[in-house]
Amino acid sequence: MAAKSRFRYWADRLAVESEPGLTASQLMLTNHDLKPVERARRQWGSWNFVGFWIADSFNINTWMISSSMIVAGLSWWQAWLCVWLGYAVAAVFIVLTGRIGAVYHVGFPIVGRASFGIWGSLWPVFNRAAMACVWYGVQAYIGGQCVYLMIRAIWRSGWDRTTMPGPFDPAASSTPDYVSFFLFWLVSLPAIWFPVHKIRHLFTVKAYFVPPAGIAFLVWAVVRAGNIGAIVRQPNTVHGSALAWELVRGVMSSIANFATLIVNDPDFSRFARRPRDAFWSQLVTIPVGFALTSLIGILVSSSSAVIYGAPVWDPLKLLDRFIDDGGSGQRFGVFIIALAFALAQLGTNIAANSVSAGTDMTALLPRWINIRRGGYICAAVGLAMCPYNLLTSANNFTTYLSAYSVFLSSIAGVMISDYYFVRRGFLDIRELYDARRTGPYFYTCGVHWRAYAAYIAGILVNVVGFAGAVGTKVPIGATYLYNLNFFVGFGVSSAMYWALCRLFPVPATSDKWMEVGDEIDDVHVAYDRDSDQYDEERVAGEGKGGSLSPRVD
Repeated sequence: MAAKSRFRYWADRLAVESEPGLTASQLMLTNHDLKPVERARRQWGSWNFVGFWIADSFNINTWMISSSMIVAGLSWWQAWLCVWLGYAVAAVFIVLTGRIGAVYHVGFPIVGRASFGIWGSLWPVFNRAAMACVWYGVQAYIGGQCVYLMIRAIWRSGWDRTTMPGPFDPAASSTPDYVSFFLFWLVSLPAIWFPVHKIRHLFTVKAYFVPPAGIAFLVWAVVRAGNIGAIVRQPNTVHGSALAWELVRGVMSSIANFATLIVNDPDFSRFARRPRDAFWSQLVTIPVGFALTSLIGILVSSSSAVIYGAPVWDPLKLLDRFIDDGGSGQRFGVFIIALAFALAQLGTNIAANSVSAGTDMTALLPRWINIRRGGYICAAVGLAMCPYNLLTSANNFTTYLSAYSVFLSSIAGVMISDYYFVRRGFLDIRELYDARRTGPYFYTCGVHWRAYAAYIAGILVNVVGFAGAVGTKVPIGATYLYNLNFFVGFGVSSAMYWALCRLFPVPATSDKWMEVGDEIDDVHVAYDRDSDQYDEERVAGEGKGGSLSPRVD
């Protein structure tokens, strides 16, 4: 009995802030971080979104994507064209999901309840949270490589991975690599503390500091080479149908780099002052920012081919060579550029992983986890998973991570189809926190079977091609289909969801386009005295399905 009392005492002490009067079921559906963002916290204007995406574009992954296309046989301008097309398409998907958050001021876990069901949304949320934790560790390890360069620029002779084996697995990580990774991980922890509506300042600082450092790196490499290099004069090495499919793969790899952000953009857009603040700022900045970053990566790698006789595609390895080549002035330049890349990785990790994982974990256990706690759990998992083992394994880790866009594209397909084609912009926000069986988003035991049928169909159509991507011999047709994996998964899931909802109508829809988010401010979700009467009216009016008149509290 005493043990039970102690458990209840600590459970209550660890509970996060929540609205009074909630039922036990509602305590598993809501807390302060999951509720719609009130007006006081809607502080992201258009320029904050511009700064956010400019800052996010300057990271190592973006740099390397265009480089991988050139290695695959494309010319530099063909690779750059793929980047423009891929990120332009990704921007369209971003604003489609982001508008839901900007209008109704709710994040991805709550948006998912409308389509997947009150409890059915937990599976997509768990998937996104798990991937965010994995990516956090990977991005933190890459950030650690920037810290390694900063330390080596100061202490060249004493900080060398080739002479200092690792503390756990010498084949996986040297002592300098591991220490640098831990230092980056440790320094990142304070950034997780700040609320989401305030971390916009981090991206503003990053947007001012990181792009000039990237341009300085470009100028430095071109000056050392004496010209922009042989790569920009090199033609494509693949032709015919092989060239066409490499172009397709290049576009899809750019979209895959955005697969996670497409799903969870509402986590940020919900803090927009007005819906239009999250529209043009994202639609234009994403392709422009990422294309310019990729162009810098192409030109720097091209210059390295002149300097060293062969292109160095990894900018961090190129900076490491610069340390060995020059004196104190050159090492200082490497330090500043590595610091900029470290800041870039920090911003990307917070935006794409920490906040996303924190928001998702909040939805999984809202009674005890908020965004801040979830962010720290994500950081702990990222450290414990030892990402250096994944990055140095014999398997191509990036292939697996890119292939995960198959699962995320099906989630995005269901969400977008539900909001734009089935509900026509109408969401009954208060009912998204309703655990009663009569709620319009409760469906069957809290799970929406139409959404899961569409979700699984979008995955299955790509399963054979996915097996081919990881080494299994499959028919060539499945490989071609998988080359379009995001479009195929998205198209199949969205079309099937729309068709099922037409055959088997769902409640809480509108006959015309109707977004009612303007009236939302401080939403109270506790059941009131009129709830029983409202349940009777709902059941009488809906029957087995149909539309529910708009209702905003």
